[in-house]
This record gives sequence, structure tokens and C-alpha cells, in this order.
Amino acid sequence: MLTEFLSLLCLGLSLGFEDEKKNEMLPKPTLSALPSNMVEHRGNVSLRCQSHFQNVTFMLGKLQDSGYRQEQRSTGHEAEFLLTHLEPKDAGMYFCAYKTMVSQEWSEESEHLWLQVKDNDDGRGAPAAKKSTRFIFAATFTCLSILLLFLSIFFINICTQHGSSSHEEATKRTRHSKFPKEEAAD
Repeated sequence: MLTEFLSLLCLGLSLGFEDEKKNEMLPKPTLSALPSNMVEHRGNVSLRCQSHFQNVTFMLGKLQDSGYRQEQRSTGHEAEFLLTHLEPKDAGMYFCAYKTMVSQEWSEESEHLWLQVKDNDDGRGAPAAKKSTRFIFAATFTCLSILLLFLSIFFINICTQHGSSSHEEATKRTRHSKFPKEEAAD
């Protein structure tokens, strides 16, 4: 009877130990970007998630997109998620987590990693603002050029009208003179 009691006691303790293991919080994994968290437009990057345990399932998520989720099983301590042909919309805050075969619960999320994707225009991720500024500059320059052209034509027209009218007035004065022959002799 004592042996049966000890067998049941050992079984109960071992099952209780497994339950405690399931409820423990797994340590945070680490997330890093290779070669860098700054990626060229249409470029590639590997996001590496590392844990303290082997034989785990890793999960990669994106903070701004709750529907974004990739999972990968690994026999080692890490998994690499390859992201290819990146666009500016792929930029954002990424995180990873893992679960063991025993726990079946996800670990805490890793620290967030900010992935930046350069665009084709200036490499900083603001193509619309840069194009808008260029358009405004071009439109302003064109308007000013047209205004200067209009003012130039206006002043040329005024100057040519004044020049011809003063010449006509001098001719009229000569014709209306009482002594045209005398004035011509002087």
C-alpha cells in the first residue's frame, strides 16, 4: 500500500510540475534586421528572431497591421524571416514571439524593430511631398515668367506710343508755324 501511495504521489507531483511549466511566462525573444533596418526600395531584409529555447515556433508580426503574421518552426534557437521586394508600405514596427511544444502559449513580444524602406526620390520615404513641392515651384516660376513677359510687352508698347506721338507733335508744330521758311532757315 505504501508503494502505491508513493507512486501516486510521484505521478501527481510530476503532473503538477508540467502544469506549472505551462503557466510560466516565456522570456522575451530578440529581433534584429540583417544587414540593416534601413532598406532600399525593392530591396530585401532578413528579420532574425532569437529565443532561449530550441524546438520552438516563431511568429513575426507587424504593429500597424494586425492581419500580418508569419510563422516558422525551428529546431534551433532562432528563425529568419526573409522580406523581399520591399515597398514604402512595408515600413513599420515589427515584433516577434515564440512558443514551445510544451507551453503552446506565445511568449512576450520582442522589443519593436522599426523597419524603414527608402523610396526612389530622396531615400527618406516622402515621395508625394517632394513631388508636390516640385510642382508648386514649377507653377510659381511659370506664373512669374508670364507676368514679366506681360509687363515687358506693356512697357515696350507704352514707350513706342510715346515716341511716335512726340514725333508727330513736332511735325505738327512745324507745319502750323506762321513763318515756316524763316524757321527752316534758322
